[in-house]
Amino acid sequence: MGLRENAAAAAGRTLVDEEHDRPAEDTPPGKEYTPAPDPMADYEPGDNDPEMVPVHIAWLRVRREIRAIGKGEKYEDGRTKYNFRGTDTVVQYFGPVTLKHGVNVLPVRTETSYGTKNTKSGGTMRECTATVTWHIMGPLGDILTLQTAGEALDTSDKSTTKAQTVALRNLLLNGGLIPTGERDPDADRIERGNEAPGRTAESYRDEIVDPKTSQGRLRQIGYELANVRMLNTKVQNEVGDWETLDSLGQRTFKERAEAGAR
Repeated sequence: MGLRENAAAAAGRTLVDEEHDRPAEDTPPGKEYTPAPDPMADYEPGDNDPEMVPVHIAWLRVRREIRAIGKGEKYEDGRTKYNFRGTDTVVQYFGPVTLKHGVNVLPVRTETSYGTKNTKSGGTMRECTATVTWHIMGPLGDILTLQTAGEALDTSDKSTTKAQTVALRNLLLNGGLIPTGERDPDADRIERGNEAPGRTAESYRDEIVDPKTSQGRLRQIGYELANVRMLNTKVQNEVGDWETLDSLGQRTFKERAEAGAR
């Protein structure tokens, strides 16, 4: 049956004779219709494909690889000064790891409310609060549904985009329970139990030189070492020479990037 016959059958009627599809006898050679090839027809799973596991397992694996994201960015406007974790930095951590484990993070609904705020210079800023519903989809297609909110001010037309961006950062940090890696401010006051030992320089060295350590994890180690002030700590590298952890990490990252490009 042709397209017309199928459509008529679905509508519960019968085509009259002149409505039936007929072969295009006058179609020029080479112009005949051919269906587009199925891009997945010859697909076979490869070594780099994610393991087909439920979404909660895939998300757990993402969290396991992203150990900490430090507050490495600074804001200062003359009156206020603080360190923070920007959305771009957080996405750079999560992007390659979610790809590795077959996880998609998709916004499926956004609810917004608006207000205005006067500035000291006499201008007006538009304030947006965005509540975003997210689907975290695993490699099997099953879904976790989460919801986060973000707020932003802007003098132009970008308050909505900024608020949605903050909501994304909140999703990844809160949904992933990602710590900053900074020292606990109460670490000097041990009231009960024993203080958990910190990581040694040698344990970082072993993780850096481990071939299974991903490039994304190497970036995270750099942030962690900066937070605990161990970048300049010297260790014996894989050939027995003394090298700082910072140098070892950067060299290893570069060598693996070059090896992947070949």
